[in-house]
Amino acid sequence: MARRTKEEAFETRESILDAAEKCFHEKGVSRTSLSEIAQAAGVTRGAIYWHFQDKADLLDALFERIQLPMAPLNQAAHDASANNPLERFRELLVTVLKRLESDPAARRVNEILLLKCDYVEAPCTQKKHLQSMNKHHDDNLRTSLLLAMASGELPADLDLEMALFCAHSFIYGILHQWLMQPQQLSLVERADDIAATLLDMLRDSPHLRSKSP
Repeated sequence: MARRTKEEAFETRESILDAAEKCFHEKGVSRTSLSEIAQAAGVTRGAIYWHFQDKADLLDALFERIQLPMAPLNQAAHDASANNPLERFRELLVTVLKRLESDPAARRVNEILLLKCDYVEAPCTQKKHLQSMNKHHDDNLRTSLLLAMASGELPADLDLEMALFCAHSFIYGILHQWLMQPQQLSLVERADDIAATLLDMLRDSPHLRSKSP
């Protein structure tokens, strides 16, 4: 009986997430109420609050859900004991880009996060929430760059902060541009070229070298 209750709770949580993904994608985060999500999921508002604190918590859970299949690759990309960290970072980036085009759920959630969040809405504090997510991604990217510098795959005199800023802007720019104009090119076909372009910049650009004091 307890096992069935646990399964039912998981199914309810997944139904709420499915409904939130649908509603957020159709109307945007700010224009979607928890009551609308509850109605779409066929549950009460109380059921939503049992599983989630607010809309920001729902956004977190949606993002975590699409990240689950990526967990082994993500872990490998930040494993200090593994070889060729830059190659592992490249593989992770290529997979992320290809999945954005090939996985409808990943595309919808990224559209919600990058295109359908209101950055000034106070009740959901979406701006602070997304800033926190960006910091988390920056921390992971910083780890990848440091590991690649330590392995010799990136120059030892890489200007880490400048490289981090440019790499983050490059990746998010690609995601945003493709979501706005997916007909421009196929990420599935060109992901390797895109990742290689970023790595070439990190390895070879003289403007990403630390300036001598």
